[in-house]
Amino acid sequence: MSQQHAFQAEVAQLLHLVTHSLYSNKDIFLRELISNASDACDKLRFEALNDPSLYEDAPNLEVRVQFDKDAKTLTITDNGIGMSEAEAIEHLGTIAKSGTRDFMSRLSGDQKKDAQLIGQFGVGFYSGFIVADRITVESRRAGLKPEQGVRWTSSGSGAFETEAITRAERGTSVILHLRDDASEYLNRWKLKQIIGKYSDHISLPILMQKEEWDKDKGEYVLLADWEVVNSASALWTRPKKDISDEQYIDFYKNISYDQEAPLTWSHNRVEGSIEYTQLLYIPAKAPHDLWNRDKKAGVKLYVKRVFIMDDAEALMPTYLRWVKGVIDSADLPLNVSRELLQESRDVKAIREGNTRRVLSMLEDLASKDRLPTGEDWERLSDEEKKQAEADAGKYARFYAEFGVVLKEGLGEDFGNRERIAKLLRFASTQSDTVSVSLADYKARMKEGQEAIYYITADTLAAAKNSPQLEVFRKKGIEVLLMTDRVDEWALSFLHEFDGIPLQSVAKGAVDLGKLQDEAEKKAAEQAAEAFKPVLERLKTSLKDKAKDVRVTSRLVDSPACLVVEDGDYSMQLARLLKQAGQKAPEVKPILEVNAEHALVRKLDGHPHFDDLAHILFDQALLAEGGLPEDPAAYVKRVNALLA
Repeated sequence: MSQQHAFQAEVAQLLHLVTHSLYSNKDIFLRELISNASDACDKLRFEALNDPSLYEDAPNLEVRVQFDKDAKTLTITDNGIGMSEAEAIEHLGTIAKSGTRDFMSRLSGDQKKDAQLIGQFGVGFYSGFIVADRITVESRRAGLKPEQGVRWTSSGSGAFETEAITRAERGTSVILHLRDDASEYLNRWKLKQIIGKYSDHISLPILMQKEEWDKDKGEYVLLADWEVVNSASALWTRPKKDISDEQYIDFYKNISYDQEAPLTWSHNRVEGSIEYTQLLYIPAKAPHDLWNRDKKAGVKLYVKRVFIMDDAEALMPTYLRWVKGVIDSADLPLNVSRELLQESRDVKAIREGNTRRVLSMLEDLASKDRLPTGEDWERLSDEEKKQAEADAGKYARFYAEFGVVLKEGLGEDFGNRERIAKLLRFASTQSDTVSVSLADYKARMKEGQEAIYYITADTLAAAKNSPQLEVFRKKGIEVLLMTDRVDEWALSFLHEFDGIPLQSVAKGAVDLGKLQDEAEKKAAEQAAEAFKPVLERLKTSLKDKAKDVRVTSRLVDSPACLVVEDGDYSMQLARLLKQAGQKAPEVKPILEVNAEHALVRKLDGHPHFDDLAHILFDQALLAEGGLPEDPAAYVKRVNALLA
């Protein structure tokens, strides 16, 4: 007797989207269903490690694709793990991974992007409704009796039906009752072409019935014989010389659910104390959940070609969580778990090898990011010029998408900190584009310059217009402009580059060393001495706001600025921590004043000294990106002086 069940809330809306607007390329449904069939076989292989009886009398795993022109059906059958009735209700009645609501919230109306989400959110099965007005699923879980099979049926509306059936074979058959406008999928050549494009890498054999021309009927007819229509070998196990760029790209798209080709990839067999094969890709676009550090991310893990798990995060450091690919180990145990992965020495060796490989790929991209010029360009052959033009700009594209996450490596991967530092890019007072490397900066340092100077701010405009840059701009000293939220934290782990210390222009007293002549130093000392009485009054007026008040030589046009001592939290970092709901230390800044500025000179003997002192402090705070503690009081003081 059949039973009716309601889909998970909102699935009807999802099915409407899938059917009418989600896919720009209908062929993808076959990729998804074959991928599901392959996963079912992988799961059987994995469970059978502990219980070989699950293979029953059919140890050879496979996927079969067949069509019936008269019945207008297309059937994808696997002899994998199969489903019980309860599992069919659970797996086919809900969205497996992140829930319908989360899936729906990600839909953008961009069909290419939406197509990616099908796989990411575990809803590939529903793609069958792109071409079918009804889907029947017949399945039996490995290990259950034949009479414990299940039939699941739905027309893609708000409900589905299940009933018990007798099924001799374990595994699952997905039967698509095709719509009239999908008759093109009742064609062997068409199906074989789709399988070759999207599923050739599947390590299981995908079989279809052979066909021959029937003169009497004037058409092709199916034979009883079956043949394998894919390579039936995992792509990463094949020699690199036998794999085309197009095949590498198609494989990437299949495992990543990304419609855009990767920037680059690396395919290697690593031999030594531990043996493994790595096929790693650097995507061109960041995933929508890049910033979710808690999301399981990582590469797919196989052991001796047996699929073990998706998202093996132990094989890749967190700051490289965007890397896609496959690792196939010859040495790990087949029953390895996530917990064992965290403790295994072999896994640590694979992780370190993967990290080195990814950094090498990035270094290669970075080295080719700019086109050669002059004689270097002329020496290239036409083919080399074409390749150079294709490679130029790839690293800039990568950095725009993933550069902020790469910076996390400074604090996470001490062993590779120098390599990561060389890969970082920044804007500077000489370049608005994020293209300046630390090596570029060092090469441009002025004679006598003893530090790499930088400033952190919320925006590029705030950094460029900071009063703390005035003396550096006057002397033509380049300053790196850092505007990513992670910069302040990341740079706390990078104190020098290639022997040159990094110095924030907003920390400590400005010391330009040899770049400041003796006359300038003497003038600054005399100004500080002459201004001492006013400084003492400022310290008294601002004792609740400022840690200290001093005369500075870093200002040219502005009356005042705020700095902190070396080693203290910056005011920007304290603000970011508070915005993130984290506990931040109370930062009491130092007010530095420009003794040559007309507004500062007015302080001496001014009848509203305290008001002017607070205005100077609050204006310096505004210029630094902060807000006055009492905005109303600030406005009142300014208005009083204007009046």
